[in-house]
Amino acid sequence: MHPSPPLRVPVGHDAQRWSTFQARRTLVVAARTVTSTARVLESLPALLRDDTRVSVVFAYDPTSAFDNGVLELLHDSGCRVMPWGQLGEITPDLIVSASENIDVPDGDCPVLVLPHGIGFQKFVPDSRARRTRLSGVVPDALLEAGRAWLAVSHPDQEAQLLASHPKTAGRTLLVGDPCFDELLVSTRHRDAYREALGVGPGQRLVMVSSTWGPTSLIGREPELPARLLAALPYDEYRVGAIVHPNVWSAHGSWQLRTAQATALDAGLSLVPPIHSWRPALVAADVVVGDHGSVTLYGAALDKPVLLAAFGGDAVPGTAGADLGRTAPRLDPAGDPRRQIEDAVHDHEPQRYAEVARRAFSDSGQALARLRTAVYQLLRLPEPPSRPPAAPILLPPDPPSAAVTSWRVVTAVAEGAGQPVVTVHRFPAAVCEDWAEGPGPYVHLACTDEERDPRLAESASVVVRARPAATAAGALGWIQNTLARLPGSGLAATGAGAGWLIGLRDGRVVEATATGPALDAGLSASAVYGCLRAGRPLDDTVVTLRVGGLRDADVVLRLRPR
Repeated sequence: MHPSPPLRVPVGHDAQRWSTFQARRTLVVAARTVTSTARVLESLPALLRDDTRVSVVFAYDPTSAFDNGVLELLHDSGCRVMPWGQLGEITPDLIVSASENIDVPDGDCPVLVLPHGIGFQKFVPDSRARRTRLSGVVPDALLEAGRAWLAVSHPDQEAQLLASHPKTAGRTLLVGDPCFDELLVSTRHRDAYREALGVGPGQRLVMVSSTWGPTSLIGREPELPARLLAALPYDEYRVGAIVHPNVWSAHGSWQLRTAQATALDAGLSLVPPIHSWRPALVAADVVVGDHGSVTLYGAALDKPVLLAAFGGDAVPGTAGADLGRTAPRLDPAGDPRRQIEDAVHDHEPQRYAEVARRAFSDSGQALARLRTAVYQLLRLPEPPSRPPAAPILLPPDPPSAAVTSWRVVTAVAEGAGQPVVTVHRFPAAVCEDWAEGPGPYVHLACTDEERDPRLAESASVVVRARPAATAAGALGWIQNTLARLPGSGLAATGAGAGWLIGLRDGRVVEATATGPALDAGLSASAVYGCLRAGRPLDDTVVTLRVGGLRDADVVLRLRPR
């Protein structure tokens, strides 16, 4: 393999002849892991906004076990990238990194190290020896040379570092946490984030949060997302997962998606690993997590928290360790739904206020303080513009695929003058059994986009995923579907303002509903329940109860033959 060619502009030999911006200082970002690179990319633009006095170059360090994806991230962001070996041939004025485990060349330029999580909360493997080290602390050589500056989010972290690493004395800068500031200011946009993630009114979003390594949630309980999806009714809950970028980088997205294939088929929102996790966390109703920073961020945002794993690599005496002592644990042998409902019901506002107080101080000031620190280290006056404030996060991209099959449980009871059909749907991908039985009636339903032929051929109810354009088209689709799938008893499709539901005996039920919009699968389940219970299907009104979420009156009429 040939070495990468050196970067010519804006830092190579004779670069001034070719540069448009005649910068006075050169800032190099040491890009070593996806996590640390993303953290710098999230903060640096606000610090250097509109300032052409500073030329920024990203030096790619390929020595990390988690370097896969760094170059793609830099190129996608439009960064100028130089090979790590060229760093020793130039004279930068400041090196910035959110990865403390960097081996910078000799010199006298300062090195500013930003945290890529919450403080110094975890012991991690040391890439230089077969031991563990405190996450966030740079090599002793940089401290001894007086070049390193460690950004911290709380004064307690300064004391922690001084006790464990005396060489950090005088080498810390109290700036706060830019990421937490962004989370706080974005809470007012929670509804927009939930809508982007497909979370409907009244639904709860359960967010699974996992750090990396064998003691992480995803390392110890990789089947937990699927178990949650099997226990939580589809129409009342959504489940997402925020998995540490080191897992994506070390194992690849293909491996992670393969490991979570069943959960993904059941509707798991696997949040992209770079920026989308922050609005996704704001959108959550409850966090099921471990000792990673995302779980602690969730607690600091006053979310109910359940700990499904908590590794011994958490550092005693830190805010993270405090969370491990105070947050309730998820019992793997217990009912997940009951535990989640209890966590939400029993959660008291500001339950984790003391944990947050120990992790963060002077919220809202991080970017302004960080800009001051950067320009002081660059030996430049700050721009005359107002100090930067934490920006509101953009809505996340919807990461989940559509669910195409369900195990449906219906119960029919007498209400106030009309039958009440209660429906609970669970993604079939995570259900071991969907055999039909006596009331409450169980059946398998799927859409016409279901890719597993075993499910499609076994379904009692088949639903057209997209409404028919005309009534004639709907009737034709029903006829063809029932002929093609002789095991199916009902075929349903949207048509106009309501639905057409064809039965195996040739009858067609017209269904219309009041209240919030329903999908064809729910109306078909109401008809199925009435059919199994021997209820009339013509000129009747039933109350469709979608779990504990909402009620809707559904008018049923038989279409004339």
